[in-house]
Amino acid sequence: MDEIDNATVRTSFSTIVGESRDFACILVNQDGVSLCQSSFSPPDFCVILPRSTRAILQKLGRDSLREGDVLLTNDPWLGAGHLPDFVVVTPVFFKGKLVAFVGTIAHLSDVGGHRGDIEGYDVFSEGLRLPPCKLYEAGQPNELVFKIVEANCRVPDMVLGDLRAIVGTHQVGARRLHEFLQDYDLDNIVSLSEEIHGRSEAIMRQRISELRDGVYEFGLDIDGYIDIVHLHATVEVCGSNIFVDYNGTSKQTRKGAINCVFNVTYSGTLYPFKCALVPQVPNNEGLFRPIRVSAPEGSILNCTHPFPVRARAKVTNNINQVVFGAVWPILGEYAQAGSGSIWPFSVSGTVSGFGTFSVHILPHGGRGAMRDMDGLIPIAFPHNSSVTPTEVMETESPVLIVKKELLVDSAGPGRQRGGLGQIMTFRCIADQPITARVRPDKMICAPPGLDGGKPGRTGEVRMNGELVKRFPPLEFQPGDEIELRMPGGAGFGPVEERQRELILNDLKNGYITAEGAMEDYGFKGNHEDN
Repeated sequence: MDEIDNATVRTSFSTIVGESRDFACILVNQDGVSLCQSSFSPPDFCVILPRSTRAILQKLGRDSLREGDVLLTNDPWLGAGHLPDFVVVTPVFFKGKLVAFVGTIAHLSDVGGHRGDIEGYDVFSEGLRLPPCKLYEAGQPNELVFKIVEANCRVPDMVLGDLRAIVGTHQVGARRLHEFLQDYDLDNIVSLSEEIHGRSEAIMRQRISELRDGVYEFGLDIDGYIDIVHLHATVEVCGSNIFVDYNGTSKQTRKGAINCVFNVTYSGTLYPFKCALVPQVPNNEGLFRPIRVSAPEGSILNCTHPFPVRARAKVTNNINQVVFGAVWPILGEYAQAGSGSIWPFSVSGTVSGFGTFSVHILPHGGRGAMRDMDGLIPIAFPHNSSVTPTEVMETESPVLIVKKELLVDSAGPGRQRGGLGQIMTFRCIADQPITARVRPDKMICAPPGLDGGKPGRTGEVRMNGELVKRFPPLEFQPGDEIELRMPGGAGFGPVEERQRELILNDLKNGYITAEGAMEDYGFKGNHEDN
């Protein structure tokens, strides 16, 4: 799967796939149950793709599959929660029989619809929605599907290029699986699947059994959009099982495209348990069996069609935080305080010298602290994306990145302090207006601390120095500057327990100012006192 991942990066057409790595490669068995993933795959996609594969099979029928078929959908309720995420699944046959599926979920550059991101009334306005279909039939492209996609996006060469690249990488995966079966003289992977899933389930149940039984509860207010949204989790640990219920969570909304389908709620819930309890076990669906998840239908964590979902990450990025808020007392060193979240930024338009472009960058705020470790400086969480390099963004679009630096005094104080947020400033250098989109988070509700740790600092967006509070598509005029001030991670543990030498070290490194040290810790010295 790592080979497929690498091939995807090398053959992709867009920055969102090739630079931001907003895709995942997963191998699932003959029944659509996941076995393994590429090392860089975002964890939410890895949980979702097997569910999507089974949903596609239910719609199309297993008997309809032929060698050379490639299956496709971007339906949010069957896939990864919003239209830009395409699910591409290739059946693998060996000795004439179906033995596995190679799958990829990838965020593609455009699906038509309105130009915005957060603001939207329903999913119909958000772009093209393809039901489960065959992109290729017996090795031949389904020209109608290709024409439908081409006719419904602004950068068809980029979108279709990425889709064709993904299909090509699946051929690499199919060949490698054939070689594997031949090397080990196997006709299928049935016994192997059973062994992997059985061992994985057993170790997860063992780790859950070591936790203290009980019912743990936590509520968390998050920004939402226009209105604050409430997430509520009740986690029951009983023997070797965990049940997570989100009853009490806010209802679905039309004030912002921030609604989550159940698939993304389910995947976001499993992530903290997987990381905390079995961090060294390669991800596969056997690990999921002991954990059940429930969210009320019609809530913002289990929305119904056709509520808008384009910016669902505004909510899903906080699922881990409400879970950690509930169970941190029993997770020990593995629980994490609130993080600064992802702040997707993109520009698009048609400009001389660049043609028609759509370029994305996925920066983050600071990571939350853990019991025994300070939070990290901006790094992807809870995703596994990477940040488009400055040079690539400036080459592919008429944008100059004027500033990119850590945001001093942004980290939440605590025995272990949070990670610093960051500042990024983008300047339009086009000779005509282009479109910018930004999806900020934690501008109102700060990343929450744990065990007495304090929240991280909230973020803000400024355009030409003026504070921006609403985020329809932004007209990015020549010479305009957009500044993103991304939140810091929250602290862990009582502030008064932070060691003096750590405060001095933060001063020396420029992470905090003397004023910040006084405000956060009551510390009156400076690094020269050390």
